[in-house]
Amino acid sequence: MLIRTLIVDDEVLARENLKILLSQYCDGVQVVGEAHSVHSAIEEIDKTNPDLVFLDIRMPSGLEGFELLDQIEEKKFLVVFVTAFKDYAIRALNASAIHYILKPIDIEDLQNAVKKVAEYLEMQKSMPISSFDYNALLTNLTHSLSLKRAERIAIHHSKGIKLVDTLDILRLEANGNCTHLYFDDSSSYLDTRTLKVYEEMLPPCFMRTHKSHIVNMNKVIEYVHSDGHRAILKGNSTVPISRGRLSEFLTFLKKL
Repeated sequence: MLIRTLIVDDEVLARENLKILLSQYCDGVQVVGEAHSVHSAIEEIDKTNPDLVFLDIRMPSGLEGFELLDQIEEKKFLVVFVTAFKDYAIRALNASAIHYILKPIDIEDLQNAVKKVAEYLEMQKSMPISSFDYNALLTNLTHSLSLKRAERIAIHHSKGIKLVDTLDILRLEANGNCTHLYFDDSSSYLDTRTLKVYEEMLPPCFMRTHKSHIVNMNKVIEYVHSDGHRAILKGNSTVPISRGRLSEFLTFLKKL
């Protein structure tokens, strides 16, 4: 069986690398197109009618991979998600029957993903109804992820409850079992929820840079590595970046 494949990733080198790996290590895969954005991906899907789409989860606007799927009503292709981020999306993928691989791509993981796709495509020939089940999985996955990340949240502070737009948050800092939230307008609030709760609640532009800190990556104006690794945010507040988070932080920063 020949698996007609489309690669969707905003990075040229990432697309080229995946093409090479597929050519060298995955028999039966034919790359029929590439795309770098939601718009170009929709055009390529219409033009090439692929069996399989390798889809980067996080492109410049955030979770563009899921946005693409939301815009296509009838998905006649299988999906293998590709991501460099071991975040909440991975937990959702682990809980579903959807395949994914992490960057940097491991050859064995790639081969296993392609093998599972081939088996599913064979199953579809004898059981066409299975395609509806797969589409339902994709729809439920994207819907649950869109719901999971709130655009507005309620902060329970000492004087009551404040409703805020999450994108107005500059950064968050752990304070024991509570979380201190700092905003663009220089205001701040102490909430009784832990930093871990916020990590799973906030939109994808927020990143945990340290065990005690989460930053809004859209508010980062500079990265410095003198006297430790630090992110400087609007208003000149400074947040540390742990060594374990540095690679992910820099990768994220390059995508902005």
